[in-house]
Amino acid sequence: MSKLVQTQGPLLALLVLVLLFSIFSENFASLPNLAAILEAAAIPAIVAIGLTFVLLQASIDLSVEGVASFANVLLSITIANSVTTTDLGLWAIPFVIGTGILIGTTSSIISIYVRMPSLIVTLGMWLTTVGLAALAFPGQLPQILDTRITVVALDKQWGLSWIVYIALVLIFFSILVEKHTRFGRLSRAIGENEAVLIMSGIKVNRHKIGAFALAGACYALAGILLAARLGVGNPISGVGLLFPSIAACVLGGTLLSGGHGGIRQSMIGVLILVTLRNGLIQIGVDPLLQSALEGAVIIVAVAGSTWHLRRKIRVIK
Repeated sequence: MSKLVQTQGPLLALLVLVLLFSIFSENFASLPNLAAILEAAAIPAIVAIGLTFVLLQASIDLSVEGVASFANVLLSITIANSVTTTDLGLWAIPFVIGTGILIGTTSSIISIYVRMPSLIVTLGMWLTTVGLAALAFPGQLPQILDTRITVVALDKQWGLSWIVYIALVLIFFSILVEKHTRFGRLSRAIGENEAVLIMSGIKVNRHKIGAFALAGACYALAGILLAARLGVGNPISGVGLLFPSIAACVLGGTLLSGGHGGIRQSMIGVLILVTLRNGLIQIGVDPLLQSALEGAVIIVAVAGSTWHLRRKIRVIK
């Protein structure tokens, strides 16, 4: 039983939450509400994909909100909009994602070759990209006029927007990358024992740069999808993405110490967090109390899932 809890604890926690909220709220298990949970989880899941590869390598990336906000504004002013005359059409999408890759790559290069902790570098990049988002902001919210962007959020197929399907496709391919590619396997190995890999002659820095570049692409895509959902460019659109995404990864078992967890675990963590928030709303819990309950659940869940690893991950006593 203890082994089952250690290996499948987050999944069991998710199932318990679903069961409890289904009992206490008659609307929780309805199809519209389940669809709402998936819609709320889609963008945090995309962010968590990028974060997972970084966390597996025992690094961290705090630039999520800044990159997503900058990508949101950059897309809105480079596609048909109500403020500027620039219109790159759908080419704006790869341009914005490429910008996210460039930002992630820059963060990793500074961290590796200037020998600075990734936490400090990405914190600085967060502030830098927030500033760039404000600088690019044309003074009023630019409305996105190209319906090929907004339809991604507005058009529903089987009750779900295309944002959910994009997230599902990315989850599927990221699991394949994690399990069946050299990059995925080495990402975990770097987190477990980077020094051994370096002595083995493996180009560790190349894989670190790749992880941050991938993360930057995920954050930029999140910003694009936020623009599609909002219909306007907003320099603070990414605010609120960082904590849920990191908390979800840790909740699912992708530890900050590196080498543990993976995409599947992080996605379970995303669902736990979104289900918890949705369920608390469904049963009428006061919004001020929700944050306290969420924090308590995170502490208990993480403590329970990592207790058996406390020596290995050298948790501070």
